[in-house]
Amino acid sequence: MTDLRVLIVLFVGWFVDPAYAGQFFERNGLAIDGHDPVAYFTEQKPVKGSPEFRVEFEGSTFQFASAVHREAFAADPERFAPQYGGYCAYGMARGYKAKIDPEAFTIVGHKLYLNYGEAVRSRWLADVPGYIQKADVNWPEVQKSIKVQE
Repeated sequence: MTDLRVLIVLFVGWFVDPAYAGQFFERNGLAIDGHDPVAYFTEQKPVKGSPEFRVEFEGSTFQFASAVHREAFAADPERFAPQYGGYCAYGMARGYKAKIDPEAFTIVGHKLYLNYGEAVRSRWLADVPGYIQKADVNWPEVQKSIKVQE
């Protein structure tokens, strides 16, 4: 029976997208598709990070636009990391993981929330406090899932 378990683990591991290897949603091996999480707070917009400025956090790679941003994140990653593992906050409120568009973001209470796209972000904005409350309840269970909505 042990051999069968090993084969199952190897088989599943072969098909699991390595983009989901870290704690955060990744595209091309980078959290937030390579955008600088600190810039959302300092620039109030998404800014592409540079491979020159990287930090590993909870198994995921984050890129930054500058050494200053990299150091700020390294000093307090919980302050700047996106909520719900960088998955779509609206999707999380609905009980599932979904990919994100780095351009579709909201900052609430000094926390970064990302959404699937601008249309979904518009729905999210209709009841941000309610959706945050639902997503906070759903996250502990949903984060265990490897399934991500396209």
